[in-house]
Amino acid sequence: MGSLPPPYLDFFHHSAKQDSIDPDQLLKLFKAQQNYLNHFFQNLDLSQTLSFTQTLLNAKGTIYFTGVGKSGFVSQKISQTLVSLGIKSGFLSPVDALHGDIGILDPQDVLVMFSKSGNTEELLKLVPCAKAKRVFLISVTSVKPNSLMGVCDLNVHLPLERELCPFDLAPVTSTAIQMVFGDTVAIALMGARNLSREEYAANHPAGRIGKSLIFKVRDVMKKKEDLPICKEGDLIMDQLVELTSKGCGCLLVIDEEFHLLGTFTDGDLRRTLKASGEGIFKLTVGEMCNRKPRTIGSDAMAADAMQKMESPPSPVQFLPVIDQDNVLIGIVTLHGLVSAGL
Repeated sequence: MGSLPPPYLDFFHHSAKQDSIDPDQLLKLFKAQQNYLNHFFQNLDLSQTLSFTQTLLNAKGTIYFTGVGKSGFVSQKISQTLVSLGIKSGFLSPVDALHGDIGILDPQDVLVMFSKSGNTEELLKLVPCAKAKRVFLISVTSVKPNSLMGVCDLNVHLPLERELCPFDLAPVTSTAIQMVFGDTVAIALMGARNLSREEYAANHPAGRIGKSLIFKVRDVMKKKEDLPICKEGDLIMDQLVELTSKGCGCLLVIDEEFHLLGTFTDGDLRRTLKASGEGIFKLTVGEMCNRKPRTIGSDAMAADAMQKMESPPSPVQFLPVIDQDNVLIGIVTLHGLVSAGL
């Protein structure tokens, strides 16, 4: 790590106790951090990284991460990322491990220790206890030489030029490269395990990611009893209650066998009234409806329904849901998709 003062140090000399931030000095900070991160990327040992990633891929048991302070938070985050990818992982507090939690370790497990210095006292105390459990130990550090390197089965060095902190003390660059390293390895594991979009979604059922990949139109559509339906021979003015009461903004025009013939929207109503005036009282829905509306099947993904609504030439607020025989079975609305979190 470098010992020379960083070029942006005047930011702290001139900006102390001021009510505003100098945008030029702030930009210097971001550029300095970018340079420090570039140092990491340019000097990372790929062979070490490959060995680390392959070890995690081949792990028969659970991959545990541990660390103290900021490195501990990073360890927890990386572990949670692996779990979200369907990989057995967990965070082991080094302090709690020495008071009973180490009992969770198994000989088939891997224990990854994150530490900037590699000399963290709590981790060094944990090592002999973890070795007694016959787990595979990996150190991920940024200072060479260090104590963890001499006692672990595999060591990974994360090159660190210096912290962005002007005193080279606050761990703001070291933790950034730890996070980048861990998350990049996680994505490498994701690719090696050939994780599909559907498998990933299954691990995120409550989030927008999961909903967009799991929910189908049939899960979010309104069913027959809630559909604003009418026949093509019905007078427009006789169907105003049906048009406005179902919350769909349209009428679905069907025949006796429930085949979809067309749609008539509240926008169509306004345009017909403007063009026909009092003549609207004699017009039927069938005379003014759209005979070629956009439709969708119940097995389609809900996200595809959203995309179809928003597609050119102009967006729509709903899609009639039909089966292979053009029989109306439901309707999916933009409001319904948004309400479902899509």
